Amino acid sequence: MDKKERLSGMIESFLFLVGDEGLTVKQLTVLTERQEAEVNAALEWLQLSYEQRNESGITMKLLAGAYRLVTKAEFAEDIKRLLENPTPKSMTQASLEVLAIIAYRQPVTRVEIDDLRGVKSEGPISTLIAKGLIMEKGRSEGSGRAILYGTTDLFLDRFGLESLKELPPLQQEDDDATGDTDLFMTKFQEAFAMEED
Repeated sequence: MDKKERLSGMIESFLFLVGDEGLTVKQLTVLTERQEAEVNAALEWLQLSYEQRNESGITMKLLAGAYRLVTKAEFAEDIKRLLENPTPKSMTQASLEVLAIIAYRQPVTRVEIDDLRGVKSEGPISTLIAKGLIMEKGRSEGSGRAILYGTTDLFLDRFGLESLKELPPLQQEDDDATGDTDLFMTKFQEAFAMEED
Protein backbone atom coordinates (compact mmCIF):
# COMPACT_ATOMS: atom_id res chain seq x y z
CA MET A 1 0.00 0.00 0.00
CA ASP A 2 1.51 3.32 -1.04
CA LYS A 3 1.27 6.59 0.93
CA LYS A 4 -1.68 7.97 -1.04
CA GLU A 5 -3.70 4.74 -0.63
CA ARG A 6 -2.92 4.65 3.08
CA LEU A 7 -3.95 8.29 3.54
CA SER A 8 -7.15 7.72 1.55
CA GLY A 9 -7.96 4.65 3.66
CA MET A 10 -7.33 6.65 6.82
CA ILE A 11 -9.66 9.44 5.63
CA GLU A 12 -12.33 6.93 4.64
CA SER A 13 -12.12 5.33 8.09
CA PHE A 14 -12.48 8.70 9.83
CA LEU A 15 -15.46 9.66 7.64
CA PHE A 16 -17.14 6.35 8.37
CA LEU A 17 -16.67 6.78 12.12
CA VAL A 18 -17.99 10.35 12.34
CA GLY A 19 -21.08 9.55 10.26
CA ASP A 20 -23.46 12.39 9.40
CA GLU A 21 -21.29 15.12 10.92
CA GLY A 22 -18.55 14.67 8.33
CA LEU A 23 -15.13 16.28 8.51
CA THR A 24 -13.67 19.43 6.97
CA VAL A 25 -10.33 19.49 5.16
CA LYS A 26 -8.88 21.36 8.13
CA GLN A 27 -10.07 18.67 10.55
CA LEU A 28 -8.67 15.97 8.28
CA THR A 29 -5.27 17.66 8.15
CA VAL A 30 -5.14 17.62 11.95
CA LEU A 31 -6.36 14.02 12.25
CA THR A 32 -4.04 12.66 9.55
CA GLU A 33 -1.11 14.89 10.51
CA ARG A 34 -0.63 15.73 6.82
CA GLN A 35 -0.46 18.89 4.75
CA GLU A 36 -3.65 20.30 3.23
CA ALA A 37 -2.42 19.61 -0.32
CA GLU A 38 -1.88 15.92 0.55
CA VAL A 39 -5.33 15.66 2.11
CA ASN A 40 -6.98 17.31 -0.91
CA ALA A 41 -5.16 14.93 -3.28
CA ALA A 42 -6.27 11.93 -1.20
CA LEU A 43 -9.86 13.21 -1.14
CA GLU A 44 -9.83 13.59 -4.94
CA TRP A 45 -8.41 10.09 -5.35
CA LEU A 46 -11.02 8.67 -2.96
CA GLN A 47 -13.84 10.48 -4.77
CA LEU A 48 -12.64 9.17 -8.15
CA SER A 49 -12.36 5.68 -6.71
CA TYR A 50 -16.00 5.76 -5.54
CA GLU A 51 -17.21 7.10 -8.89
CA GLN A 52 -15.41 4.36 -10.84
CA ARG A 53 -16.74 1.52 -8.68
CA ASN A 54 -20.25 0.85 -9.96
CA GLU A 55 -20.72 -2.00 -7.46
CA SER A 56 -20.25 0.34 -4.49
CA GLY A 57 -23.39 1.70 -2.86
CA ILE A 58 -21.42 4.42 -1.10
CA THR A 59 -19.82 7.61 -2.31
CA MET A 60 -18.31 10.71 -0.76
CA LYS A 61 -19.85 14.19 -0.91
CA LEU A 62 -18.86 17.65 0.22
CA LEU A 63 -21.90 19.01 2.07
CA ALA A 64 -21.88 22.29 4.01
CA GLY A 65 -18.09 22.36 3.99
CA ALA A 66 -17.64 18.84 5.37
CA TYR A 67 -16.87 15.62 3.55
CA ARG A 68 -19.28 12.78 4.31
CA LEU A 69 -19.82 9.21 3.23
CA VAL A 70 -23.30 8.91 1.74
CA THR A 71 -25.28 6.34 -0.21
CA LYS A 72 -25.43 6.69 -3.99
CA ALA A 73 -28.57 8.24 -5.44
CA GLU A 74 -29.28 5.23 -7.68
CA PHE A 75 -29.94 3.12 -4.57
CA ALA A 76 -32.50 5.57 -3.11
CA GLU A 77 -35.54 3.37 -3.88
CA ASP A 78 -33.87 0.30 -2.37
CA ILE A 79 -32.93 2.23 0.77
CA LYS A 80 -36.45 3.63 1.02
CA ARG A 81 -37.85 0.08 0.89
CA LEU A 82 -35.56 -0.97 3.74
CA LEU A 83 -36.49 2.02 5.88
CA GLU A 84 -40.21 1.50 5.29
CA ASN A 85 -40.01 -2.23 6.07
CA PRO A 86 -37.27 -2.73 8.65
CA THR A 87 -36.37 -6.31 9.38
CA PRO A 88 -37.64 -7.45 12.77
CA LYS A 89 -34.90 -7.55 15.36
CA SER A 90 -35.58 -10.21 17.90
CA MET A 91 -34.19 -9.99 21.38
CA THR A 92 -33.01 -12.87 23.52
CA GLN A 93 -34.84 -13.86 26.67
CA ALA A 94 -31.86 -12.65 28.71
CA SER A 95 -31.90 -9.21 27.04
CA LEU A 96 -35.65 -8.90 27.63
CA GLU A 97 -35.20 -9.78 31.30
CA VAL A 98 -32.44 -7.23 31.77
CA LEU A 99 -34.40 -4.55 29.89
CA ALA A 100 -37.47 -5.18 32.03
CA ILE A 101 -35.48 -4.99 35.26
CA ILE A 102 -33.78 -1.76 34.21
CA ALA A 103 -37.05 -0.20 33.06
CA TYR A 104 -38.81 -0.85 36.35
CA ARG A 105 -35.93 -0.47 38.79
CA GLN A 106 -33.80 2.29 37.24
CA PRO A 107 -31.33 3.59 38.01
CA VAL A 108 -29.88 0.17 38.77
CA THR A 109 -26.39 -1.36 38.89
CA ARG A 110 -25.26 -4.52 37.09
CA VAL A 111 -24.81 -6.26 40.46
CA GLU A 112 -28.44 -5.52 41.36
CA ILE A 113 -29.55 -6.88 37.98
CA ASP A 114 -27.40 -10.00 38.47
CA ASP A 115 -28.91 -10.52 41.93
CA LEU A 116 -32.46 -10.31 40.56
CA ARG A 117 -31.75 -12.65 37.66
CA GLY A 118 -29.44 -15.03 39.50
CA VAL A 119 -26.96 -14.98 36.59
CA LYS A 120 -24.43 -12.55 35.12
CA SER A 121 -25.82 -9.85 32.85
CA GLU A 122 -22.79 -8.30 31.12
CA GLY A 123 -23.70 -9.69 27.67
CA PRO A 124 -27.33 -8.54 27.65
CA ILE A 125 -26.32 -5.12 29.04
CA SER A 126 -23.78 -4.69 26.22
CA THR A 127 -26.40 -5.73 23.66
CA LEU A 128 -28.97 -3.29 25.03
CA ILE A 129 -26.45 -0.44 25.05
CA ALA A 130 -25.52 -1.26 21.43
CA LYS A 131 -29.22 -1.22 20.46
CA GLY A 132 -29.58 2.17 22.17
CA LEU A 133 -32.29 0.98 24.59
CA ILE A 134 -30.29 1.60 27.78
CA MET A 135 -27.41 3.86 28.79
CA GLU A 136 -25.22 4.77 31.71
CA LYS A 137 -27.08 7.19 33.99
CA GLY A 138 -24.32 7.94 36.47
CA ARG A 139 -22.51 6.23 39.32
CA SER A 140 -23.76 4.82 42.60
CA GLU A 141 -22.59 6.24 45.91
CA GLY A 142 -20.18 4.26 48.04
CA SER A 143 -17.17 2.10 47.34
CA GLY A 144 -16.57 1.08 43.75
CA ARG A 145 -19.02 3.69 42.41
CA ALA A 146 -20.78 1.13 40.18
CA ILE A 147 -22.35 2.28 36.92
CA LEU A 148 -26.08 2.97 37.12
CA TYR A 149 -28.16 1.97 34.09
CA GLY A 150 -31.41 3.42 32.85
CA THR A 151 -33.54 3.38 29.72
CA THR A 152 -33.20 5.84 26.83
CA ASP A 153 -35.62 7.93 24.79
CA LEU A 154 -35.35 5.25 22.08
CA PHE A 155 -36.71 2.73 24.59
CA LEU A 156 -39.73 4.97 25.18
CA ASP A 157 -40.17 5.42 21.43
CA ARG A 158 -39.95 1.68 20.68
CA PHE A 159 -42.59 0.90 23.29
CA GLY A 160 -44.83 3.86 22.42
CA LEU A 161 -44.48 5.49 25.82
CA GLU A 162 -44.38 9.21 26.60
CA SER A 163 -42.65 8.60 29.92
CA LEU A 164 -41.75 5.80 32.30
CA LYS A 165 -44.92 6.58 34.25
CA GLU A 166 -46.81 4.87 31.42
CA LEU A 167 -45.14 1.50 32.09
CA PRO A 168 -47.77 -1.04 33.10
CA PRO A 169 -47.87 -1.45 36.89
CA LEU A 170 -46.38 -4.61 38.35
CA GLN A 171 -48.48 -6.63 40.73
CA GLN A 172 -46.20 -8.23 43.31
CA GLU A 173 -47.32 -11.82 43.77
CA ASP A 174 -44.35 -12.76 45.92
CA ASP A 175 -41.16 -11.15 47.08
CA ASP A 176 -38.52 -13.51 45.71
CA ALA A 177 -36.30 -12.53 42.77
CA THR A 178 -37.71 -15.24 40.51
CA GLY A 179 -41.21 -13.91 40.98
CA ASP A 180 -40.08 -10.38 40.16
CA THR A 181 -38.29 -11.54 37.03
CA ASP A 182 -41.29 -13.57 35.88
CA LEU A 183 -43.55 -10.55 36.31
CA PHE A 184 -41.11 -8.35 34.40
CA MET A 185 -40.91 -10.87 31.58
CA THR A 186 -44.67 -11.26 31.23
CA LYS A 187 -45.16 -7.51 30.79
CA PHE A 188 -42.25 -7.13 28.37
CA GLN A 189 -43.20 -10.11 26.23
CA GLU A 190 -46.65 -8.55 25.90
CA ALA A 191 -45.11 -5.23 24.91
CA PHE A 192 -42.83 -6.83 22.32
CA ALA A 193 -45.72 -8.85 20.92
CA MET A 194 -47.75 -5.63 20.48
CA GLU A 195 -44.75 -3.87 18.92
CA GLU A 196 -44.30 -6.61 16.29
CA ASP A 197 -48.01 -6.64 15.28
